[in-house]
Amino acid sequence: MRYPQKNRKKYPEEHEDQKFQRVPLPKQNQLIGVIEERHGGNKMRVSCLDGKERNCRVPGRLKRALWLRPGDVVIVELWELDKDKGDVILKYKPTQIDWLKKQGYLKTESTEF
Repeated sequence: MRYPQKNRKKYPEEHEDQKFQRVPLPKQNQLIGVIEERHGGNKMRVSCLDGKERNCRVPGRLKRALWLRPGDVVIVELWELDKDKGDVILKYKPTQIDWLKKQGYLKTESTEF
């Protein structure tokens, strides 16, 4: 006797890998930045697109959800009282980074060699 499978899809989607997703853009108190250096724990130095380097941290609710390395492109939410510090709230995926470069939000890095 066979039992019905509950998690089986009735109609498999043909284009499952081509899901369209909107790229989140920074809002009022947010900036796009690139991680320069990890300082240990949840702290890191991020160079933002406004030309400043900021000390940033990962909030506790995202500590296990965001795995960050130097070179990752992130959204930084600035603190209200100290604009030299911020919280990393989102990490962009490689396809989102390509879209940001095409739209002009990120500058393309020129190679030295």
